Amino acid sequence: MNTPSLPHTTHTPQKYTGPSAAEVLAQRKQFLNPGIFLYYNAPIMLVEGKGQYLWDDQGRRYLDGIGGIVTVSVGHCHPHVIAAANRQNATLQHSTTLYLHPNVGAFAEQLAAKLPGELKVCYFVNSGSEATDLALLMARAYTGNYDVIALRNGYHGGNASGMAVTGQSTWKYNVPHSFGVHHAIAPYPYRGPYGYGDAEAGRKYADDVKSLIDYATPGKVAAFIAESIQGVGGFVEFPQAYLQHTYAHIRATGGLCIADEVQTGFGRTGTHFWGFEEHGVIPDIVTMAKGIGNGCPLAAVVTTSKIAQSLVGKVHFNTFGGNPVASAIGTAVLEVIEQERLQENSLKIGGQIKAGLERLKAKYSIIGDVRGKGLLIGIEMVKDRTTKEPAKAECAAVLEHTRAMGLLIGRGGLWGQTIRLAPPMCITPADADFILEVFDAAFAKL
Repeated sequence: MNTPSLPHTTHTPQKYTGPSAAEVLAQRKQFLNPGIFLYYNAPIMLVEGKGQYLWDDQGRRYLDGIGGIVTVSVGHCHPHVIAAANRQNATLQHSTTLYLHPNVGAFAEQLAAKLPGELKVCYFVNSGSEATDLALLMARAYTGNYDVIALRNGYHGGNASGMAVTGQSTWKYNVPHSFGVHHAIAPYPYRGPYGYGDAEAGRKYADDVKSLIDYATPGKVAAFIAESIQGVGGFVEFPQAYLQHTYAHIRATGGLCIADEVQTGFGRTGTHFWGFEEHGVIPDIVTMAKGIGNGCPLAAVVTTSKIAQSLVGKVHFNTFGGNPVASAIGTAVLEVIEQERLQENSLKIGGQIKAGLERLKAKYSIIGDVRGKGLLIGIEMVKDRTTKEPAKAECAAVLEHTRAMGLLIGRGGLWGQTIRLAPPMCITPADADFILEVFDAAFAKL
């Protein structure tokens, strides 16, 4: 099998003249958080990006198949986004919401226009973790209750409240941050008790939420929080009607429904702008981050005016949320998604990739499941399709093989057994062909 070749690009990267990767790694080990980890046995040092491509310090080009962990939505260093940031940086870099500035209101109006129903009040923060924290505060203040129901296998952030509702032990420290949080069974058709062939799977998984309400939190539910597709958990799609039944159970108790759109939002799933729309529901609160700023530290919580009143009695303030530069970037990202029809592209190219992966699944038994929507695709690897024993080492090997061929991808799932593919939404059919050729070669090496 020939080594796949990256599609042509007209961009010429700058010659890198900074410190070596070895020097940067040594510096990182001495001065940075020891808990952060690196992909790959030989870490890559990335120094330039353009569109869907990245370059390392040696000038080697890669196709970014994970979008900076689903963060780069419209492409690295998009000229429209960079121009908007530069214009604002040249006039006023920072002004808190204690003062008026036209950017923040304009951005809020454009963002609210993308949401259905009464979801029209925006709170701007700096990260998805912070958005989770604010959404939980809001739900508890509004309902007067404390208990929250989340999902096993879910991920909602790295701060204390985000860890509390995260349903994976990998991301939780053994400290008391989970008081009042109850985790329901993950609606995981591939591994859960109700599979793809069960037409009632959505209702059955939702019954576990009802059980928690009845036995653990009677009359005390503040909120239910879930990603529309579980991201860190391995791009797990929920069965149809699951959120409809679950939302009905939560609302019957007076609780609120929070949709985590940090990875699924902004057109990435292709069929809709927001992942929850695929399920025919409208949440009470929506959290978003990552793709909203295309790499800028920007996030938001959007809710209804009625729920927003719950935080009026005290002072609520965020130093950097909605600052002029971040707001200019957020507005520019929305404009690019619309102008370049990137949601439509996500549906088209995602369909091309997923169809190709299904063909590879028929060819390689180590692929247990292919799932996802648009440009949010998971490939779950198993040692045996009957036992579904996670193929953790093999998944790690595929990451190494794809990197060697010029494709950067991610891993997820409780055991690190699922390949995560979420490239910038600007990728082309030629990029999709390259991705499939690389995967074919990588699986063949196993």
